[in-house]
Amino acid sequence: MKVLQDLNLEELQALMSEWGEQKFRAKQLLDNINLGKSISSFSNISKELKDKLLAVFADIPLEIHTEQVSKDGTRKFAYKLADGNIIEGVLMSYKYGNTLCVSTQVGCRMGCKFCASTLGGLARNLTAGEILAQVLVVNALLGGKTGKNRQITNIVLMGSGEPMDNYENVVKFLRLVSSENGLNVSPRNISLSTCGIVPNIYKLADEGLQVILTLSLHAPNDELRRTIMPIANKYSVKEVVEAAKFYFEKTGRRVVFEYALMEGVNNTPECAKELAGLVHGFPTHINLIPLNEVKERDLKTVTHKKAEQFADMLKRLGASVTIRRTIADDIDGACGQLRNKIVDSAGE
Repeated sequence: MKVLQDLNLEELQALMSEWGEQKFRAKQLLDNINLGKSISSFSNISKELKDKLLAVFADIPLEIHTEQVSKDGTRKFAYKLADGNIIEGVLMSYKYGNTLCVSTQVGCRMGCKFCASTLGGLARNLTAGEILAQVLVVNALLGGKTGKNRQITNIVLMGSGEPMDNYENVVKFLRLVSSENGLNVSPRNISLSTCGIVPNIYKLADEGLQVILTLSLHAPNDELRRTIMPIANKYSVKEVVEAAKFYFEKTGRRVVFEYALMEGVNNTPECAKELAGLVHGFPTHINLIPLNEVKERDLKTVTHKKAEQFADMLKRLGASVTIRRTIADDIDGACGQLRNKIVDSAGE
């Protein structure tokens, strides 16, 4: 079934015209969508129009299925999609506002050895409206509306799935969520994380969107990267870094390199030297992430002391670097721990 949240104002206007409805109905529909409402709860349209909508579109793309709260206050949501699939997302609250981590696919096919999202493979892509709906339902849960009353201030596309593997839907989501007719989230407050699908990095640079690009590098050379990230068999580290440089040159936005520290794998002084060399003379930032362990994997994290030692090596070599604070690992809500699930309807 189709998703009404996939449509922007112009597309809603075209639909209303096709159905013989007044043009202003499109804005009414969009206002309801922005409040995270189901079609059946729209109160300012006729029953006839509501029935026509429900005959074509899902009543609501997704709803919060379960919620877990970490000891640090982070909230992890399992969303149930209209087809019964489950995806996960995380809400992180900071002094400056609320950041929501959203998923872009049901599962993932990238096969990174340290990530839970890819364990079951890729079930399907999410539509732009299904990605947007994650933001809408949590914004509504927090009492947010639109404009100054919006409660979600920042968005990170770092949940399950590879955003660049669902390129068209992700770009449309970015346009929907940043639209003045929508939640109006500034693209500068949105981060998109990719393992490095090089052609789509170039495409994104030309889209005119000012999102923060974060590249999941995790190894400073091809030989090592191929052992933990299958994407490295297609695109070399050099190609990924060159794409990042192009993105910076085109957008003016500093690129962030994500580097998950794995004990005995990528935390050697040699790795630090190679990594610093990759970003030399290039205005970027390295975000070190002590690996968030996944029970099905045998990769181990580093101690905080070793993470600090690796960071110090990079700083001495002239790199800009920070160590990401680990959050929500007690509810498997940390980076790399989100996954897709299938709900067994017979068992509910």
